[in-house]
Amino acid sequence: MMKMKQSKINILIAFGLILMLNSCGIPKVTVQESKLTLPENYKGSTADKNSAGKVKWKDFFEDKNLQVLIDSALVNNKELNILMQKVNMAQNEIQARKGEYLPSVGFGAGADLDKVGEFTRNGAVEKNLNIREDEKFPEPLTNYKFGLYSSWELDVWKKLRNAKKVAVMEYMATQEGKNYLVTNLVAEVANSYYELIALEAELKTMEQNIEVQKNALKIVQLLKESARTTQLAVKRFEAEVQKNQSEIFNLKQEIVETENKINFLVGRTPQKIVRNSDNFINTQPKLMSMGLPSELLENRPDIKQAQLELEAAKLNIKVAKANFYPQFGLKAGIGYEAFNPKYLLSTPESLLYNMVGEAIMPLVNRNAIKAEYKTASAKQIQLVYEYEQTVLKAYTEVVNQLSKIDNLQNSFKLKNDQVTALNESIEIANQLFLSARADYMEVLLTQRDALEARRDLIETRKNQMLNVINLYKALGGGWN
Repeated sequence: MMKMKQSKINILIAFGLILMLNSCGIPKVTVQESKLTLPENYKGSTADKNSAGKVKWKDFFEDKNLQVLIDSALVNNKELNILMQKVNMAQNEIQARKGEYLPSVGFGAGADLDKVGEFTRNGAVEKNLNIREDEKFPEPLTNYKFGLYSSWELDVWKKLRNAKKVAVMEYMATQEGKNYLVTNLVAEVANSYYELIALEAELKTMEQNIEVQKNALKIVQLLKESARTTQLAVKRFEAEVQKNQSEIFNLKQEIVETENKINFLVGRTPQKIVRNSDNFINTQPKLMSMGLPSELLENRPDIKQAQLELEAAKLNIKVAKANFYPQFGLKAGIGYEAFNPKYLLSTPESLLYNMVGEAIMPLVNRNAIKAEYKTASAKQIQLVYEYEQTVLKAYTEVVNQLSKIDNLQNSFKLKNDQVTALNESIEIANQLFLSARADYMEVLLTQRDALEARRDLIETRKNQMLNVINLYKALGGGWN
């Protein structure tokens, strides 16, 4: 009894020594943490804890037509629906990982047929066996069996549980990736919508300008008939009208393409986009609160996705490290087995059962395990840099859009004053031309400058609207 007890102690000591030696061979790996910090406030803005990025998109965009388009896009957009299936696959991975550290139980049944040679060891043994009923061993020998079997890997080092946590975090990361796609989709639909409205406003401006130029052409034609100007002036005015009429078709094509871009985002075939472009030039950009830079970490889905992927990478290092340690497993089975079906349920004669415990540990040639461990470490460091890059990108986007607000506002004011001055100069140029105190080219150039200024004014207003949308996206708005 003492010898058996001493033998068990020796086995445990030997196993402990092997485990210690095995642990000494594990490469040293350092988990890297992000050291990036953001400023307390945005430069040039006051501290504000209410970030516009927390506002729901239905509350942020007040245009009903735009709301309908965004709502349809979130249901029918093909890219979003493709990504949703990736989210579902990530969710299924959690279920698969969870099943790995739970015991598995199965049912098995089988039948087989065996014939051995008489002049073999098995054949000689079978020939001398007494089978009770007919004193003869069955030839060929049949065998029937059924029963339950189970296996279970004991998760001593938390390898399987950590792998399940990795799957959970990767699933959450795909959810955030989906949210980031929603943010971009909402912003893209809104941007395209205001681009479409701006194009339509520009088209109306062109049509109004052509009417003005046609009236000027009639006046020049009358002046030519009364010999107060030349045929050259008439032709130059005609050419200017034709040039602007040609530009009308370019604008119409841009409108069609922008409409179809929106239809593609919405996931439908090309059709008319319902919108209201009346008084677009007087539409005031939405005033927004910036919040604090630290709120980007909570509001931006791409930052949260990068953070979750980083946490998953840290756990993956633990999973890879567990491969250096022994794996413990249990196997068991119980059932019935007999060569004749009528004996199959005889108990205890046909009853069979087994139980096996095993421990497996790598000792020699662990290069693959070491490589996997080092790769997990390198991946974690890579994701630290990716996380920091994502945060820097987010902060830079907000700062750029904040700078645009004032610059576009100042630009719009000056362009608006320019349009007012040029509209007045058109009237003055026409009067001077009628009184022969100005050349027809002055009238043409003044009209051309006024049209260009009005189109620039519409473009600036459009950029202001897009600036608001892009700032909303940069602050993390649009996905909720």
